[in-house]
Amino acid sequence: MRTRIALALLALFLMAGNALAKDVVFAVDATYPPMEMVDANKNIVGFGPEIVAAIGKAAGFNPILKNTAWDGIFAGLAAGKYDAIASSVSITDERKQTMDFTDPYFEVKQGVVTAKDAGIKSVEDLKGKTIASQMGTTGYFVCKKIEGANAKSYDEIGLAVEDLYNGRLDAVIADDSVASNYALQHEQYSQKLTLAFLIAPEKPEYLGFAVNKGNKEIADLINKGLAAIKANGEYDKIYAKWFGSK
Repeated sequence: MRTRIALALLALFLMAGNALAKDVVFAVDATYPPMEMVDANKNIVGFGPEIVAAIGKAAGFNPILKNTAWDGIFAGLAAGKYDAIASSVSITDERKQTMDFTDPYFEVKQGVVTAKDAGIKSVEDLKGKTIASQMGTTGYFVCKKIEGANAKSYDEIGLAVEDLYNGRLDAVIADDSVASNYALQHEQYSQKLTLAFLIAPEKPEYLGFAVNKGNKEIADLINKGLAAIKANGEYDKIYAKWFGSK
């Protein structure tokens, strides 16, 4: 009898613990495979969402993912519509003026995707070409800096890749993981497109989770979980699942 009562009390304790766990809402623009995307069952999946789930488990909070269009994602954070952004956001000095970041969780370079027969092998080859990326991303900032190129922006990176595939663009620039996914792993696009080369930034570029300026509580909570999954090997397991071993 005492054993049954003890087990019942333990179950109630665990249920209460789950009920009291803090909800943390993350905005995600799920149009950036393999980092963030929507699967056939309309679930938000990818490297980023798996990392967020692992962080939440390690830090003791309930992560809630909210699919949010990129063009309004930062305004939504400022308006308090969610607690953080988990959407491949590069940590930049400009963004630090209006928001805070957690510790970095991923390092990126910029990948240049072209048609296989384009003969584009370097930044110099992009002079006079029409190139594109997703609006407001590091890839688009790189596009605008390339001398002599015609830079275009798109609401979603997939729309830019589609136009490249159909011959309406000469190149698309995106985070290397995303560029590689479209050029080398996508069943349709990989038949015609290739990852031509990478553009290394002047200084290392890292992704972080963005939070509102001064929101140390959420930043610390995420950092706690991130540190834990890096220490226990969970981060490396998720990384290997999506990108192979480091």
